[in-house]
Amino acid sequence: MRDALKTKQVIIEAASILFNTKGYKATSLSDITKSTSLTKGAIYRHFEDKSDLEKEALTYMCNVLRYDLRDRIKKQSDTQSKLHCIMEYFKEYSVSPPFVGGCPLMNAAIEADDTDPKLKQVAKEIMLSLHQTIVSILDNGKKHGDVKTSKDSCGFASMMIGSLEGGVMMMKVSDDSNHLRSVIKYIRQEIDNLN
Repeated sequence: MRDALKTKQVIIEAASILFNTKGYKATSLSDITKSTSLTKGAIYRHFEDKSDLEKEALTYMCNVLRYDLRDRIKKQSDTQSKLHCIMEYFKEYSVSPPFVGGCPLMNAAIEADDTDPKLKQVAKEIMLSLHQTIVSILDNGKKHGDVKTSKDSCGFASMMIGSLEGGVMMMKVSDDSNHLRSVIKYIRQEIDNLN
């Protein structure tokens, strides 16, 4: 059983790199077999089809990011520190991304937008989870007096995610991290104005 789980993880990790750099549809099963040195049969023993592997690879990549970010947030004591921690995470991301190829969530969302409803659903669930995390931080901040009760938690979370993902996209397209840095600077000012 242990070897089967290890093999499945090897496939997911190799496919993740390919999907995030080459694209989900542009990555062939042959690309994955070359990368893993496994046969198509061995891959299909672990996944129903390529679509199943795509969903698991996206979930894996986003979980790596999500768990790292969650651990950092937990170490912070107040609302502003938790939100600034997210900004710091994205700032580090611009210098040393955990995955080659850009943000896995954004890459999948753009590629799957109208062409792959299953992959889009996974991207949607992950994005909504991140959104809810930020909303929860803000709502908790309201309870403890860190955030003005008049602030729109849902709207602020949407602005934050949209701006950060847009900053990552601009950075990748222009090969210039100043775009993301400018977005982070702007959001930091908004965070400081929450109370």
